[in-house]
Amino acid sequence: MSQIGGVLRLEFKKTFLSRRGWWIYCLALGPVLLSLMHWLVGMNSNRGHHSLGLDSVIFAALYHFYFLRCGIFFGCMGIFSNLFRGEMLEKTLHYYYLTPLRREALVAGKYLAGLASALVLFVGSTALSFLLIGRHFGPAWTDYLLHGPGLSQLGSYVLVTALACIGYGAVFLMCGILFRNPMIPAAVVWVWENLNPFLPTLLKKISVIFYLKNLCPVEVPIPPPFNVMVVEADPRPSGSRCRDCWP
Repeated sequence: MSQIGGVLRLEFKKTFLSRRGWWIYCLALGPVLLSLMHWLVGMNSNRGHHSLGLDSVIFAALYHFYFLRCGIFFGCMGIFSNLFRGEMLEKTLHYYYLTPLRREALVAGKYLAGLASALVLFVGSTALSFLLIGRHFGPAWTDYLLHGPGLSQLGSYVLVTALACIGYGAVFLMCGILFRNPMIPAAVVWVWENLNPFLPTLLKKISVIFYLKNLCPVEVPIPPPFNVMVVEADPRPSGSRCRDCWP
């Protein structure tokens, strides 16, 4: 545990403050900026154009189509696939091997460092985006959070984001260890994840997104046949989900 903790502290500084990861920060900040713009525009316009329920559906669509299928996926790819591959290219990995460090402790420490970075970026982005999306409703939004389904929805989104970082992080860490060019298997995984709604039931289970979509608290009302992208035909069992959520 002390070896894992030492690797975690060292790698977290390198991973979270990496100059090469500027585009990952952009992926995490993108939805926050969109939610902030929505708040500012909503404050200066007529609030009667839409309701709190519509804002919750808007965020659900943003989460399904951006966070799950783009932001978290590519962010974890950039963070985890370079944990070993980046050190191999810079010829610095051998410094770890010169120390009395167990190999499994090195892998665990690097994984936890990448996971901590991903959680800070994308869990923080999810929470801030959700809290800002309906801020222009003022006290009604506060009531939605404290006395309505708001906090429950926020908890579900945060949980799904954390699980996505755990799952995709493990996949891309393995790609960075086993393949000389991790971008090729990452492209294969991305195609497979996006083909998931159209695969047979047995093959759907060999993916990460299959286990995440049904945990999202709000369904996106999309007409068929495009609704297969957000509604699972043979979902994993989970708690009840809401459609309208708030008047």
